[in-house]
Amino acid sequence: MGTPLSLGQQPNDLWCADYKGEFMLGNKKYCYPLTITDHASRYLFACEALETTQEKYAFTTFERVFKDYGLPWSIRTDNGVPFASPNSLFNLSRLSVWWLRLGIEIERIQPGCPQQNGRHERMHLTLKQETTKPAGQNFLQQQAKFDAFQEEYDFDRPHEALGMKYPAEVYVPSSRPYEGLPPVDYPFHDRTIQITSCGRICIGKMKINLSQVFSGQSMGLKEVNDGIWLVSFMHYDLGYFDEESTRFEPLQNPFGPKTLDSIGKKKQASEAEPL
Repeated sequence: MGTPLSLGQQPNDLWCADYKGEFMLGNKKYCYPLTITDHASRYLFACEALETTQEKYAFTTFERVFKDYGLPWSIRTDNGVPFASPNSLFNLSRLSVWWLRLGIEIERIQPGCPQQNGRHERMHLTLKQETTKPAGQNFLQQQAKFDAFQEEYDFDRPHEALGMKYPAEVYVPSSRPYEGLPPVDYPFHDRTIQITSCGRICIGKMKINLSQVFSGQSMGLKEVNDGIWLVSFMHYDLGYFDEESTRFEPLQNPFGPKTLDSIGKKKQASEAEPL
C-alpha cells in the first residue's frame, strides 16, 4: 500500500522550485532549467529550458503549472532571483508578491544551505546526469530531453519513500484552482491605497517610499496614533510611517522561515471555514 503521508506532507502542501544551475548547449548558448516539484509525492510539474532567470519567464511557467494543477499552500525556494530580490523590502520579488496574492506562503531556505531543499536537489542530480551529458544542440533539443525525463520520472520511476510507487500514483491535483488574482480589501483599515509604479505611497503631497515589487498592489492604511500609520498588505503588517518625516519603518520580517507543520495548520483552519 505504500507509506501513508501525514498532515503537512500531503500533495500540494508544499511545492519546491529552483533553477538547475546553468550549462552550455551545443550552440554555445546557456540554458537555465526551471524546475517545480511537489514535495510530498515527488511529482515533477515542470522542467523548462529557459534562456535566462528573468522574472517574466518564471511567471509564464508558474501560471501554466497553476492552471494545470491548481495552487499549493506553500512554495520553497532559495534566496536568488526571481524568487527573491536582495534590495527590496523583506527581499520580496514581484514573483513572490504574486504568490502571496494567490494565497501561497513563501518558504525560503537559508542562504548557502541547499540541503534544506534536499529532496529537490536530489532530483536535480539525476536530471543533470540523464539530460545534460551530453546536452542538446539547441533549446528545442534540450527541452525534448527534459520532457522525456519528466515523463519517466513521474510515471515510470518508483520511489522507495513512496512505497515503490510512482509520483503520478501518489499525486492528486490541488483542490484550490487557479482563477487569477482574488480581490483584496481592508475593511478594518482607515483607507485603501494603490502603490504607484515607482513603489510609493502617495497621499496628497506625502510620498512614502515602500518598494517597487508592490507596484500596482493595494495596501491598507490604519492611523494608530496621531500622524502614525500602519501599512498592511493583505493580512501582513509591513511597518509604519509618520506624516512628519514620511519615512517608512518596517516591522520584523513577516515572511521568515515556516515549517510544514504551520502550513498544515493553516490548511486545516482554511478547510474548516464555512463556505
